[in-house]
Amino acid sequence: MKTEVNRKERRAKRHLRSRTSIVGTAERPRLSVFASLRHVTAQIIDDLDGHTLVTAGTVEKAVADQCEGGTGNTAAAAVVGKVLAERALAQGVEQVVFDRGGHKYHGRVRALAEAAREAGLRF
Repeated sequence: MKTEVNRKERRAKRHLRSRTSIVGTAERPRLSVFASLRHVTAQIIDDLDGHTLVTAGTVEKAVADQCEGGTGNTAAAAVVGKVLAERALAQGVEQVVFDRGGHKYHGRVRALAEAAREAGLRF
């Protein structure tokens, strides 16, 4: 009898496939996005050293207070992208490699990416 793979496992599989070609370096760290039903989080990671340089998400009270209409929508994702880009530029990170985390480049993932670009990140 064939067992069905759930949605979370399929996303994780897609993410592993894309990670074979996406690697963050010190010059161009990886911007990793995770979107759950309630929250959106993003990190900028240097994979060679294994360090997270910058993080932002709706789980933080400072970011969640800026979100209108909840923390799991596209408006909240745009706020996260803007905050992440501001924090990254303050740390001296201007250019990143985008890792959509196995999600489609649509909706919240796209809103986060566009807001980060508008705030000054290049990818």
